[in-house]
Amino acid sequence: MSDKIAAFRALHVPGNPLILVNIWDAGSARAVAAAGAKAIATGSYGVAGAQGRADGEDFPLEDVFENLARILSVTDLPVTIDMESGYGADAAAVGASVGRAKAAGAAGINMEDRLPGAGELLPLAEAVARYRAAADTGIFINARCDTFRGQDAAKDGDALVAATLERARAYADAGAGSLFVPFLLDPKYIGAICDASPLPVNILRDKGGPTHRELAALGVGRISHGHQSWAGAMAWLTAQAQQVLGGEEPDY
Repeated sequence: MSDKIAAFRALHVPGNPLILVNIWDAGSARAVAAAGAKAIATGSYGVAGAQGRADGEDFPLEDVFENLARILSVTDLPVTIDMESGYGADAAAVGASVGRAKAAGAAGINMEDRLPGAGELLPLAEAVARYRAAADTGIFINARCDTFRGQDAAKDGDALVAATLERARAYADAGAGSLFVPFLLDPKYIGAICDASPLPVNILRDKGGPTHRELAALGVGRISHGHQSWAGAMAWLTAQAQQVLGGEEPDY
C-alpha cells in the first residue's frame, strides 16, 4: 500500500498536472479508468447525489467505505476519496476515520478546512490539528483551503492569496501532500499561489476558467473536475429521458 501512496504522490507535478475526472461509484470508476486515467478520485457531491443524499457528510461513513471497497474491486489504480471535513468532531476522531480509509486501501483523501454546513473556515490551529491527525496515518492528504469560497477575488485577491499561502505553509508543516484551492478562476491569483505554495496546487476546473493547458502553464500540479462529471451525466440522462417520454427516440 505504501508503494501505491508513493506512486500517487509522484503524480502531483507542478506544470504537468494530474487530471482527475471525479467519479461516484464502481461503474463510473471503471469507465474513467478505461479512458486512460492515472488515478481515480471520488467527489463527495456526486457520491452522495448518486444515493439520493445531500453533500456535507450526509452520506454515512460506513457507506463511504462500502463504496470505496466496490471501487477498489474494479481498479488497480490509486484511489483517493473525498472525506469532506474528515468525518470527525475533533482531531482524534478525524485520525480514526482517515486511518480506516488507509486501512481499506485508499491512497489518498480530500479534506476540507471547514465543518459541514459551516460558512466560516476553521481557526488555523484547529484545522492544522485535524490535518496533522489525518496525515499521521500515512495516507496522502489533499488539503482543501476554502479561502476564496464566497469571496470577491477581483476586490480582495491579494489578501486572499496571502491568507491562502499562510494556510498552505501550515498545512504543509502538518503533513499535507497538496493544496486544493476551489472557487478560484483568476489566472493571476492561481499563478501567484502556485509560485509561492510549498505544496503542489490543486485547482477545480470550471468551464468559465482556465483550460487544462492554461492551468498547467500556471504551475498547477493537480486538476479536479469535482461534481461536474456527475452533474453532466445526470443532465444527459434527464435530457434523454425527456426525449423518450416525450415520444421521441433517444440519442443512444
